[in-house]
Amino acid sequence: MTPKVSLYLTLSGYFALMLLLFIWHGFLYPASKQPWLMTGLIMLPLFFPLKGLLKEKPYTYAWTSFIILIYFIHGVVESWANEEQRLLALLETFLSVQVYIGAIYYARLQGRALKQKQD
Repeated sequence: MTPKVSLYLTLSGYFALMLLLFIWHGFLYPASKQPWLMTGLIMLPLFFPLKGLLKEKPYTYAWTSFIILIYFIHGVVESWANEEQRLLALLETFLSVQVYIGAIYYARLQGRALKQKQD
C-alpha cells in the first residue's frame, strides 16, 4: 500500500462516516426533540483532526486512529443492542475500521518517507 492509497482510504472513510452519522442521528433516528444538538455532540470528536487530515500530517493520522475507536465501539454496541438500526451500525463499524487501517498505514508509510528525505 502506498501513502496516497492509505490517504484516500482514510479520507473517504472519514467523510463517509461523518455523512452517515449526520443522516443517521439527524434524520433517520433522532435521539431527542433536539436532534441537531445530539448529532453535533456525536460528531464533535471527528472535527478535532479535520485540519491535520486535510494537511496530510502523519502525526494527526496517528492520533486519529485513537479517536476513531469511539465510533468502532459505538457501531459494535449498537449493532448488538439495537436490531432496528443494525445495518447503520454495521456500516459505522465498517467505516471506522476503514479509517483506522488507512490512518495507521498512512502514519507509518508517510513517516518513513519523511524520515528518508531527511537522511
